[in-house]
Amino acid sequence: MLHVDIPSLSEIEHLAGIRADGCVSIYLPTTPETANIGAARIAFGNLIRSAREKLEAGELDKRRRGEIEDALASIADDDEFWEVQANSLAVLASPEMLRTYRLATAVSETVAVADRFLLKPLLRSVAFPQTALILALSENDVRLIEIFPDRPPSEVRVPDMPKDAAAAAGRASVNNLTQNTRIANAEGQTVLLRKYARKVDTALRAVLAGHETPLILAAAQPLDAIFRSTSNAAGLLPHGIAASPDRMSEAELAALARPVLDAHYRAEVEAANALFAARENDRRATTSLDEAARAATRGAIELLMVDIDRLTPGTVGSDGALHLAGPDEPGTYDIVDEIAGRALRTGAKLLAVRAADLPGDAPLAAVLRYPI
Repeated sequence: MLHVDIPSLSEIEHLAGIRADGCVSIYLPTTPETANIGAARIAFGNLIRSAREKLEAGELDKRRRGEIEDALASIADDDEFWEVQANSLAVLASPEMLRTYRLATAVSETVAVADRFLLKPLLRSVAFPQTALILALSENDVRLIEIFPDRPPSEVRVPDMPKDAAAAAGRASVNNLTQNTRIANAEGQTVLLRKYARKVDTALRAVLAGHETPLILAAAQPLDAIFRSTSNAAGLLPHGIAASPDRMSEAELAALARPVLDAHYRAEVEAANALFAARENDRRATTSLDEAARAATRGAIELLMVDIDRLTPGTVGSDGALHLAGPDEPGTYDIVDEIAGRALRTGAKLLAVRAADLPGDAPLAAVLRYPI
């Protein structure tokens, strides 16, 4: 089982606003297999040494540098901490604070020292959180199950949820229709199943209201099609688990839901690229760092895709003016991370992706609210 700590979007916004004279950001791959965590601990120790060298090169006050090094050492020496890990680890440290996040998503080994934290890898964990709801729907039963990246799935209690199709229809069965000749045929059965689907959808609204969690439907036909034609759930994914869930455990449903969720995330990236291509001819899309920096500063970015692995050192002025720099040049930071932070604060949607998911060879791609 993975042990993860996924930051909320508001927490990332808070972290993006922190400025200090020594912000250390360390990211490294780890493993949930405690017996094999030794390599990650060694790598973390090497990254601490790299951070120390960068802090010394930046001429940070010795006392404040010591506070950061002590905080990082406390993690390196904590046996209990290393016993419960996920697929990667993020450590953010300054003289005033220390944060750790265990992530389900993979990251590249990275250490950055600046006057702000590097947050792009954390953005990926927010964009693709690996959580979802499964609606296991059949004539005999209905369950809402939540799946997580870090713990077993669990059933969600839904007030006023009908027990089954017969209960929703107020009949002994939706298959034996001789009780009422008016609906004693296949069409009549569909009428009763639609009533069932409407009651299920109505009960779900109170649970789903205000949430964007993906909803995966597990149902056989004709209930699959009937529920989709009835439901108002904004998060309902177009593809689900095309089988009766009656004999499936929560763990079995979660295993079948994972590929559906992965496909949903791939579709999100593909849709973002399609939107970029559609807007490019209207001057409402750009891969230019300079244009993106100015657009983010003006609140003009609607959607931003960033490469989580690539670092582009430099600075961004208060007016969005860009200055590129060499690696580890004092007073610089990753400018794409800064652009992402500014875009986030002005309501842009952010997707942290791999280089192969971006159009062209740039470290970012921005879709704009208006032409530039």
